Amino acid sequence: MTFGPDSCAIRSQKRNSSAILKAVRVCPEPLVTNQIEYHAYLAQDRMMAALKRYGMILTAYCPVARGKLLDDPVIGDIARACGKSDAQICLRWLMQQPMVAAVPRTLQERHIAENIDLFDFSLSDEEMRRISALRKRNIRIANPPERAPKWDVETVD
Repeated sequence: MTFGPDSCAIRSQKRNSSAILKAVRVCPEPLVTNQIEYHAYLAQDRMMAALKRYGMILTAYCPVARGKLLDDPVIGDIARACGKSDAQICLRWLMQQPMVAAVPRTLQERHIAENIDLFDFSLSDEEMRRISALRKRNIRIANPPERAPKWDVETVD
């Protein structure tokens, strides 16, 4: 992967943490975000640490793991306790993390409205911990082999 001033933008997409360092060094303008796959089934601690070091935001795509999280019993339990949908719980979990934004994808008007309705509740520390524990599964959803860089390897205790 090569970087030069012409390959920079305010957004970096699908870069691993070493590529972020290279991009920061060569870009004349500050980078703002790295849009990568991030959800409760995938740890991104190394990337989050790298982005924090450079004051960048992690923009999470596939925030509900392309629907796989919607069937998770932990997510379902928390959703019922909060009176919210499973998707809202997944999105709120992301939003409550510092320097994380989510870009859910839907075409259904009902889901669009639901995805916006996240600001009238918050998850408790215990709920955040329960959801974060799901990261041990380390499931990458969007990983086309022909386009994927060598991803940071994560281990979750």
